Amino acid sequence: MSQALFDKIESEQYRKDAAKFNVGDTVRVHTKVKEGDKERIQIFSGVVIGCRGHGINATFTVRRISYGEGVERVFPVHSPRVEKIEVERQGNVRRAKLTYLRKRLGKGATLVKEKETKTGRELKAAAAAAGIVTTPAPAAEAKPAAEAKPAVETK
Repeated sequence: MSQALFDKIESEQYRKDAAKFNVGDTVRVHTKVKEGDKERIQIFSGVVIGCRGHGINATFTVRRISYGEGVERVFPVHSPRVEKIEVERQGNVRRAKLTYLRKRLGKGATLVKEKETKTGRELKAAAAAAGIVTTPAPAAEAKPAAEAKPAVETK
């Protein structure tokens, strides 16, 4: 079979409302759990420590601490069992995989630096501290030629 045929079949299975999240974000994953003949929604919340694959095979791993024990769960992005993915807060990380969180204990195991969103006032203050002029200087008023003083006085 050709790759184009595979892509066409896979495209029908993609999730229409794919969630926008990155590694380091704290997410709540709503999954459908079937117990007997009943179906309910179970929420798994934690930090996204990795994403892998592409297309229909894309998965992401979520880690949380439950009763002092680290629990990781791998979810397929396009699975019909995943009802929705909510991003609680965005993390600011510089790694593709956060496997180093497995070695941490306590609050440090879930602690990921929060992404900072600066307001206009904060940006101007940061630019002023760096010595960057953000606002243009006020235009000098033109004086009539009779009132203008020479730059150098002569005796």
